[in-house]
Amino acid sequence: MPTFPHASPDAATSDAAAGRTFVLGISGASGAWYALRTLEQLLLAGATVHLVVSEYGRRLLNDESGIRHVAFDDLLPHLSNHQDAAAMKARLVCHPNKDVGAVIASGSFRHDGMVVLPCSSTSLGAIATGAGSNLLTRAAMVSLKERRPLIICHRETPLNLIDIENMRTLTLAGAIICPTNPGLYLLPESIGEVIDFVAGKVLDLLGVEHQMKTRWEDHPGAQS
Repeated sequence: MPTFPHASPDAATSDAAAGRTFVLGISGASGAWYALRTLEQLLLAGATVHLVVSEYGRRLLNDESGIRHVAFDDLLPHLSNHQDAAAMKARLVCHPNKDVGAVIASGSFRHDGMVVLPCSSTSLGAIATGAGSNLLTRAAMVSLKERRPLIICHRETPLNLIDIENMRTLTLAGAIICPTNPGLYLLPESIGEVIDFVAGKVLDLLGVEHQMKTRWEDHPGAQS
């Protein structure tokens, strides 16, 4: 089983997102590490994260990262001994995907943005057509309805016309389509740096400051 290329156990926390609340949805497209890195960074930045994982998303976490339970110690075991582990654990709220009556399914629940990462074509289509039969898609639909940021990180390739039309529909409805396409111009030297590019892009869209390399000025020759 590959090891998640995570930050060190003593990774520093910050207040970059203190007092802010985000919703993270994980569906069944390859890319568990993108989601885990984003979750890690949001919690380290002081945010509260409401997490919902689809049934296929649970299989994805198991297949790609060996994760069997959607809980802090299983998702981010390298942070279990962190000095702020208890606080981060308290700020991670995990919801069953079948619980369509959970708080994140209500328009009265205020948050600062939702990310679906990774987003499968199935979840993409369900959100685009208003099929809120599970908590992940319902929470995404509510985010659109309430005009809150919704970032869809579609991972599958190639695209068919159905995917393209669903992306068009969601874009017109106010969502941001952010495919998990890493930029190689920063000359990554590890898979962790490739993952960081995508996770950092998502954090940029959420307006959360971070230290990951995502911008042109991070290029080794940008200052020369």
